[in-house]
Amino acid sequence: MASNKIQFRSIHELKDPALNNKLAQKEFQEEIPVEDFLGDAEQNGSSTSRRDFLKLLGFSTAAVTLAACEAPVIKTIPYVVKPHDIIPGVPNFYASTYFDGFDFASVLVKTREGRPIKIDPNPAAGDLGKTNARAQAAVLSLYDNDKVKQPKLDGKDETFDKVDDFVLKGLEEAKAAGKKIVLLSQSFASPTFKKLFADFKAKYPTAELVTFDAFPYSAGLDAAQEVFGQRALPVYDLKGSELVVSFQADFLGDYNAGSLETSFAEARKPGANMLRHIQVESNMSLTGANADSRYRLKPSAVNKTLVEVYNAIVGGGAASDKIASEIVKELQAKGSKAVVLADGSKGAQVLAHLINQKLGSVAFTGKANFLREFDKARYNEFLTWVNAGQVGVLITNNVDPIYSHPKGEDFKKSLTKVPYVIAVADKKNEMYKAAKAVIPVANWLESWGDMEPQTGVYTLMQPTIQKIYKSRQIEESLLVWKNGKNNAANNYYDYLKASSASILGATSFNKALYNGIVPSNNATTLSYAGGNAAQAIAELGNFKASDLELVLYTKTSMGDGTQANNPWLQELPDPITRMSWDNYLTISPKDAERLGIENDLNARMQLDGSIVNLTVNGVTIKDVPVFIQPGQADGSVGLALGYGKKNSGATADTGVNAYPLFDGSNLVVSNAKIEKTGEDHEFAGIQLQNTLMGRYEIAKEVPLAEYINVAFDDEHKGWNKPLEYHTISGALPAGKIDLWDAFDDTDGPHFNLSVDLNSCTGCGACIIACQAENNVPVVGKEEIRMSRDMYWLRIDRYYSAKEKIETKEGIERGLNVPNLYDILIEPNESPDVIFQPVMCQHCNHAPCETVCPVAATSHSKQGQNHMAYNRCIGTRYCANNCPYKVRRFNWFTYNLNDKFDFNQNNDLGRMVLNPDVVVRTRGVMEKCSMCIQKTQATILSAKKEGRKVTDNEFQESVACAAACSTGSMKFGDMNDKESEVRKLYSSNRRYYLLEEIGTKPNVFYHTKVRNRVEK
Repeated sequence: MASNKIQFRSIHELKDPALNNKLAQKEFQEEIPVEDFLGDAEQNGSSTSRRDFLKLLGFSTAAVTLAACEAPVIKTIPYVVKPHDIIPGVPNFYASTYFDGFDFASVLVKTREGRPIKIDPNPAAGDLGKTNARAQAAVLSLYDNDKVKQPKLDGKDETFDKVDDFVLKGLEEAKAAGKKIVLLSQSFASPTFKKLFADFKAKYPTAELVTFDAFPYSAGLDAAQEVFGQRALPVYDLKGSELVVSFQADFLGDYNAGSLETSFAEARKPGANMLRHIQVESNMSLTGANADSRYRLKPSAVNKTLVEVYNAIVGGGAASDKIASEIVKELQAKGSKAVVLADGSKGAQVLAHLINQKLGSVAFTGKANFLREFDKARYNEFLTWVNAGQVGVLITNNVDPIYSHPKGEDFKKSLTKVPYVIAVADKKNEMYKAAKAVIPVANWLESWGDMEPQTGVYTLMQPTIQKIYKSRQIEESLLVWKNGKNNAANNYYDYLKASSASILGATSFNKALYNGIVPSNNATTLSYAGGNAAQAIAELGNFKASDLELVLYTKTSMGDGTQANNPWLQELPDPITRMSWDNYLTISPKDAERLGIENDLNARMQLDGSIVNLTVNGVTIKDVPVFIQPGQADGSVGLALGYGKKNSGATADTGVNAYPLFDGSNLVVSNAKIEKTGEDHEFAGIQLQNTLMGRYEIAKEVPLAEYINVAFDDEHKGWNKPLEYHTISGALPAGKIDLWDAFDDTDGPHFNLSVDLNSCTGCGACIIACQAENNVPVVGKEEIRMSRDMYWLRIDRYYSAKEKIETKEGIERGLNVPNLYDILIEPNESPDVIFQPVMCQHCNHAPCETVCPVAATSHSKQGQNHMAYNRCIGTRYCANNCPYKVRRFNWFTYNLNDKFDFNQNNDLGRMVLNPDVVVRTRGVMEKCSMCIQKTQATILSAKKEGRKVTDNEFQESVACAAACSTGSMKFGDMNDKESEVRKLYSSNRRYYLLEEIGTKPNVFYHTKVRNRVEK
């Protein structure tokens, strides 16, 4: 039976069959000192637990003691003159464009009383409106307390007036001397920005716009220039494809400046034409984890395989390599319905384009992505200007080449040759230190702007809050420096409105602003026009194989490091490793054993790992922790970029900076060497906590052929047979047996949530959306390490074994579950992966409700399991009795507590809190509420308007489902016969998590289907 695979969470679970039991016993292992409970500094060193304290004093006495502690009084300030468009308690939504230099999305910004608190996808934008975890977290970056708050001149606070005087003086001097005035900016596909710079250049003819990106996509742009004749990344759409072959391309992550996960999920719907996904890679990437067939090869071998595939497809030869031969056969069979994607170097991408041209791939849309503009030759030319003393004024627009360029230190030294250095910056980073004048940059939520992200699309950006600090966007500064101070024409809103008229045509500016996205008259298309295959093959051949080869990548949570000071993102567990608060060198189990690298669980079930010094081509990165990663190709190691940012905030200085190893083009580097330091690193991971007690058939899967050809309920071969209980009356369906009397839940809505494992990619957007919507606190690395995360939603990552052992076979071989774990060692090296979101299952027969002594948790007719925080006394019986391990106990007060110095510990950071959801206090349980505040608001809104709630309104009422870009999560009313969740309920792939326990959840899952022939 296909779904009988054994799933394990980590290597440690395989090595120690009793691990699950140990973890279950140690789920809550740290007693809380009474001094923390009462705040009595004199009790230091006491080991008295809260339970002992209540036992000794009696609960009533303790309650009186606590009641005697006077709560702080926080006075509210009423509106003197209420804004006409703000009604207290009622949210406003504004369409805008999220762009921070790395990520893009057309979004809806939810505001309460004039402050943005939540980012949602813009439905009108389709694929361009989908939000990843970083976009969801971007609202917290607005309230970053570590920002530059004031203009600076020579390191001292100054007014904009004085700073502008300084800049204008420099501009005039540079103009008179014929020296260059350089604006060094991130890629910015804004037609109005470019028009404004052209106007600026008209006044200062020596002005030059130079682009610099920390993660520049240089290889992709160079390949596009060669193949298409235009420096723009191609846009792909997988909806019509039946085969995608990827060589190192993490196309569900940050590949080509835009994820393909939406069209990928659409094409992956189980059926005869379901998309098949083959991944050839070194690191275990998010994309590779979702592949049907994954070949793990070191980078030099990936290059060799790609060349063989190209020679066979385009050259008409035969591939000698077995893997290449299998891939070629499948590509030729699918023809135009196949597509090849590649990453790592220019040569790899050129060959992929030429293969797609030969196949006539329908996935190639011809549309151009304009979000990346970096030109390495142009940037190097700029460096020669600086070194030659030809630059009179340098203005950097929120970029920091000192941190993110391999020659950053050389650049820092050369800045002494530039008389006027002006940094438009948000943090006190290296550029901030090197500049003579600093202008705080306005956040995108405080700014006006426009974007042309791709062919035929135009989006607008609008401020959703007044500027929190004395900040200014670059466009406002250019207007002042172009027109002079106090000029009436210095209003960028007016400039933008006038500039956009030629693009909007008959569409009014206000209408476009309301929608956030409109068609553009930019009809740029890409077509195959060249490509030097021989040169590309030679380039790949020049990559010499070595003992260890390094692959650099961007993590799902951190990207290029733009939001490194965002604690939501730092704490977000990596989908693959399930580690947070770190980057690390990933290494295969075999290489780890060969090199003496260790990952060990200590007595507290916490993971510790070896620390090494990593040297590549003469550059050494010191003190890099090493994580042993199943699925990592032997002979390769991986390291994430974007970490180790100095002077960029309290949480940004986490991990190590890998940019000195990245030349801006090649993500794969040969000749990596590691040297153990003898020290150990303390990892903060959440994979081994909240265990489901060693049970299997948790995340079900089935091969496509079996899904199509075998009845799901077949008596012998059924892959999703309905659960039956064996009773004295014979076998009965699970739904017919009950310990309790059923009640009528057909009056009003009854909510269910559907989770499709086939389309869940593990991206984590739902986790951040839940955190933002429900005021889930950040607890920090130490508490994560103590297994005390506060997430209401987690995504379990399971490694599944390829060996299938039927129950009968296991009995014949005398195998119990620990024995099964022991024999499945091979998956350590190359496992399949399944992602499974788990939140409160909102059981109709909830185990938590039956054990709560004060009825703090109860059930509603709507199917939601409620928590009355005021009633909860923190016995934790409910957590112990929950088979899904989804309830969280507040060990501490996480807000306004210096022990947890994150966003909830300062007034600015607390502005992100949702006033519709209470901030929980210490000593109570909390968990997913199915966003009851939003479902009730939706129902009440429809009731006021005298209409029925639409299915789409309910879908958007839960944060996780609204944020899911693949449609994996669907929420709705089961009593609405036309609702999508009701239709999904009838699917033969539907099953419940731990259905045999009889909890009758209101969350159900769909079996994952793998499109491959099982061997």
